[in-house]
Amino acid sequence: MITHLGAGAPVTLRVSGSGRATRTRVELTDPAPRARPVRREAAGDDESGRGLALLEAVALRWGVTQGYRTRTVWCEL
Repeated sequence: MITHLGAGAPVTLRVSGSGRATRTRVELTDPAPRARPVRREAAGDDESGRGLALLEAVALRWGVTQGYRTRTVWCEL
């Protein structure tokens, strides 16, 4: 469940790569262009706040692309 957007908010997930590609790109686009993701330090009993830490741990690189009415968080694995 994606709780920061609220129920029913549209999101688009794209996964791209090819048979010869050494990397896979994953993109998640949502309609929250003004809210830039910020890494937090989650406490052991927190139910959220680990997303960007996990992304940094597994991704070769990642970033955020701001659109007119959207925001896309992407990573390469």
